[in-house]
Amino acid sequence: MSLSGFSAPWWFLLFIVVAAVVAGYVLVQRARRKRTLRFANLALLDKVAPRAQGWPRHVPAALLIVALILLTVGLAGPTAEQKVPRNRATVMLVIDVSLSMEATDVKPTRIKAAQDAANSFARALTPGINLGLVSFAGTATVLVAPTTERQNVVTAIDGLKLAQSTATGEGIYAALQSIDGFSSMVGGADGPPPARIVLMSDGKQTVPEDLYAPRGAFTAAQEAKKQQVPISTISFGTNHGSVTIDGREVPVDVDDGSLQEVARLSGGDFYQAGSAEQLKQVYDDLGEQIGYELKEADASKPWFVLGTLCLIVAAGSSLFIGQRLP
Repeated sequence: MSLSGFSAPWWFLLFIVVAAVVAGYVLVQRARRKRTLRFANLALLDKVAPRAQGWPRHVPAALLIVALILLTVGLAGPTAEQKVPRNRATVMLVIDVSLSMEATDVKPTRIKAAQDAANSFARALTPGINLGLVSFAGTATVLVAPTTERQNVVTAIDGLKLAQSTATGEGIYAALQSIDGFSSMVGGADGPPPARIVLMSDGKQTVPEDLYAPRGAFTAAQEAKKQQVPISTISFGTNHGSVTIDGREVPVDVDDGSLQEVARLSGGDFYQAGSAEQLKQVYDDLGEQIGYELKEADASKPWFVLGTLCLIVAAGSSLFIGQRLP
């Protein structure tokens, strides 16, 4: 740990005092030995002088020095990176409910696997974070505005209904609008709370077909970038999925490319999930990433505890060995 890892490194100047104590102890021991050797009558010395205790007599002093070192480090205010739950952050969960989610390439179906993973994500997310839910197919609907009440989100996820078409851009715009409305209500002196969109989709945008259209996914991603709302996109499904629409089999392959570009344009991250287990793992990773942040926090307590324990042991050993306190 470097000096930059201490909040008050000037306390290390006390090491000069500790060094002086060590030097003083060594000098005292040498002086005592010289005074002892001045006795001419060694036979008399053996009778009147206490028996040498050897190295154990130095144990209390050594423990005292160690305690001073530990307490000095504690006073210097060591810091360490610690996971701290985020507060005030806003997360909008945006889920594709197009008919392609009926595909059974992911067991039991894509939509059921998505619901289970999203529910797990909602329940495990840090309590201090505001979570909202948007579903989209041909249009987008804000099912739950940002809230810390997780049961509302869980209930809405369980009630997701499938519909035709895929308007990814509409889903993003609905999430941005919900974030903006919530931020205007709760924003204080520190400004609006940080926000993120978690977008899960299994197919290519169909409404509109042009991803750069005014309501297209890429245009929406660029707007999210302007509003400093990164989008974490999850491409869910496989390349051999299909659904039956109007009596005919329709292939519904995932579209990794467009979701990867949405993430890039918004400043977010892209994830792939080809099974229910992988989707749950992605959500778990996102929950850990979103719910916690690494901060430099005070780490002095262990040093003070160890220093205090050393002082107690030093006092006890001194009483046991020399029948006096050091």
